Amino acid sequence: MTATRTDLANKGLSAVLHRARTEPAYAAFVLLHIGYVVLPLWMGIDKFTKVLNTDWPGYLAPWTVSLLPFSAQTAMYLVGAVEIVAGVLVALKPRYAAYVVAAWLAGIIVNLLTYSGFYDVALRDFGLLIGALALALLASTYDRPWTRAAGGTPNQDGAVR
Repeated sequence: MTATRTDLANKGLSAVLHRARTEPAYAAFVLLHIGYVVLPLWMGIDKFTKVLNTDWPGYLAPWTVSLLPFSAQTAMYLVGAVEIVAGVLVALKPRYAAYVVAAWLAGIIVNLLTYSGFYDVALRDFGLLIGALALALLASTYDRPWTRAAGGTPNQDGAVR
């Protein structure tokens, strides 16, 4: 359970907002945590609904498509499922899942850099990768590790070390 959910359960939303207003690092953690839950969920769902983009397979480099044992559209459905799972994992355990998201973005960047015409999207995704790593670093302070979630002593900010 993250410090954010613990705070919500124990003190309420007003305490979380107060802490976010008074601790810039905690505010950054909360913003990144929310963003990296919503973004993968939204993008993953869009692979199925095609509201934001009607041609997701167009982002796959031809060499990637040639390796697939199925269609590019099927690959995008799999990508969407992975993104939805990533969003849920970040919601549950940002301390670890943010690294999963960063690795996923690295794979997307490699695909885009090998396909002419998508360098701007690759650069944007590099920025998102840096944000995911920042979330992971902040979560090391504000999210309890799995190994000691049931025990350990919380410090003054509620994180268990």
